[in-house]
Amino acid sequence: QVQLVESGGGSAQAGASLRLSCVASQPTFSVLHMGWFRQGPGKEREFVAAINWNGGVTDYGDFVKGRFTLSRDNAKSTVYLQMNSLKPEDTAVYYCAAHRQVWVTGRSGDPSMYPYWGQGTRVTVSS
Repeated sequence: QVQLVESGGGSAQAGASLRLSCVASQPTFSVLHMGWFRQGPGKEREFVAAINWNGGVTDYGDFVKGRFTLSRDNAKSTVYLQMNSLKPEDTAVYYCAAHRQVWVTGRSGDPSMYPYWGQGTRVTVSS
């Protein structure tokens, strides 16, 4: 069983930056593909970003447009979501997710690929 714990959420002003972290309990973290999703108030869950097992491939939701960067440190079993130029519409609960299936380009944003999920960390951006 993989346990994921997110941190780094909080309140920020528009234009500011936040860095979210997700630590995995899995000893073989390096075999996991990792993703971030978010759910804003009254909205559907939305794909934010994903990264493959070795960090060589990343994918981002269309809304990101260069503002967010996803990276990983396999030695620390941690993925980092650097969020810059935050907007009020980025307000959401952000969830870390993981899977061991083969990385399929174009499917990294499919939540059904991810059997493991964290509890989420809340991000609130004010204008």
